[in-house]
Amino acid sequence: MAPECTRCPTSSTATAECDQSRTYERHRPEASVLYGVVSAGLSGFLAERAERDTPAPAFVERSLRAYLRCGLLEHGFCRLTCDACGHELAVALSCKNRGFCPSCLGRRMNDGAAHLVDRVVPDVAIRQWVLSLPPALRILCAFRPEALTRTLHAFVRAVFAFQRRRARKLGLGVGRCGGITVVQR
Repeated sequence: MAPECTRCPTSSTATAECDQSRTYERHRPEASVLYGVVSAGLSGFLAERAERDTPAPAFVERSLRAYLRCGLLEHGFCRLTCDACGHELAVALSCKNRGFCPSCLGRRMNDGAAHLVDRVVPDVAIRQWVLSLPPALRILCAFRPEALTRTLHAFVRAVFAFQRRRARKLGLGVGRCGGITVVQR
């Protein structure tokens, strides 16, 4: 008798080709505290900002509204079918938003890290540097790309100069530096 298919609870047995080691559980953003707060407070927040004659930037409103649709079947889904056992599954579409959605941000971060490790960064010694900015400078860099660019250039130049000095002190000669910058807000 074929083993029980854990992916397909409606089926009593499954063919040997069915991957029984994986199960899917739908992400339920609507059950999170964050979703509840955004859902309950978004219209009031937008109305209050409009009353003050300082409306929220359009990208902020788009990001928050997209988050409220992300992962909900009623806003779109993809139907998947197991070739081995025929079990069907509905997978909700995601917002793929870079601004707010924790689920999509986490997925994007993992995908980006995997890409860098597998395809970009050579097998060499790596050092991670983190630059934390004071709140006033964070806000300036968030809304003025040229300020962010200049800040990052200054930081990278300082780190590379430090690394070259260190290499000379260790007798390694002139080293080559490279860097990947990831902005996290």
